[in-house]
Amino acid sequence: MPFVLPREPGLPPVTWTAYAFTTLGVLPLVWRRRRPVLVLVVILLVGGVYRVAVDGPGQPLPYAGLMAFYTVALRCPGRVRAWVGAGSVAVVAASVGLSTGTARELSFTLFCAGAAYALGRLQYTRQAYTAAVEDRAAQLERTHRIEAEQAAARERARIAREMHDVLSHAVSIMIVQAEAGPVAVRRAPERAEAAFEAISETGREAMAQLRTMLGVLRETDGPEPREPQPGVAALPALLERVRRGGPEVVYEESGGAAGLPAAVDTAVYRIVQEALTNVLKHARARRVSVRLHHGDGELSVTVTDDGRGPGGGRGGAGGAAGWASGGGGGAAGGGHGLIGIGERAAAHGGTAWCGPRRDGPGFEVRAVLVTSRPEVGS
Repeated sequence: MPFVLPREPGLPPVTWTAYAFTTLGVLPLVWRRRRPVLVLVVILLVGGVYRVAVDGPGQPLPYAGLMAFYTVALRCPGRVRAWVGAGSVAVVAASVGLSTGTARELSFTLFCAGAAYALGRLQYTRQAYTAAVEDRAAQLERTHRIEAEQAAARERARIAREMHDVLSHAVSIMIVQAEAGPVAVRRAPERAEAAFEAISETGREAMAQLRTMLGVLRETDGPEPREPQPGVAALPALLERVRRGGPEVVYEESGGAAGLPAAVDTAVYRIVQEALTNVLKHARARRVSVRLHHGDGELSVTVTDDGRGPGGGRGGAGGAAGWASGGGGGAAGGGHGLIGIGERAAAHGGTAWCGPRRDGPGFEVRAVLVTSRPEVGS
């Protein structure tokens, strides 16, 4: 204000030198974020020269020095802050000694410098906290995006398995029945009629299951009727359709048949369905055996046939056998069907195996699914 308001009579007028030094004491603040220590040193030197060599108006308040000291506390590492703090205390003590030399002025100046330093450290903590929160939010967003992409991939794989199981099984039965139809028309007309009925029934069931899956995917304004996914209870009807295709099918179920979880119930049906589809497509078997055994907390599914086996061109087996766990394929070079059997078993904490029978010609698919989880602490 002494540069703006008229000065009292008897005081020397303001000079351009005083204007210049006052400006130099503020202008370095433009670079305070890039060179905080250098800016503080320049401001203190300009202020000292102003006080000693220039007959300026009054005693300017050290706002520029406090801002520079605040920036040092905000941006400099601990060792630099320690050296700057010690030097600032020495400069303040010398300045007070040249001025009034009173403890009152010394304590007031040190208090102002300490307050500026404390504000700088508080601002540093606030900025670090804000940066950490923003980084965490960005990481959570990336994590959520990755989880959403993984969930979409898992859902696509599940839908692909369901579509493969439904269509492959239905088309295989229809092809087998259609190929047997002309022969049956010439030799046994009554069997030809049964073959055409099996084709029609298989097609209708496949369409019904496809409508169910597509209805889940389709977004509609109102609820659509839903049918439960087939399970163990639907196996007799499935086996009956396969019998109409030619091979004799034997079904056995042993052990304490308790209620199965819905997901396991459907997985068992799909595993048997895929195994029978492979039999119809590749094995040329005359007899197929389907066995279910309910054990202690697990369910084993075994499908065997007396067909050509992997050495006879069995599709999907590739002439080898292997374990399928954790979503891996059932055999070296296995097709999607055997891979799907392994994935279904692994999804329920189990394993699957496929390969040539050990007790004779043919092929065997065996899967073990966990039906109950052990209790914590047991």
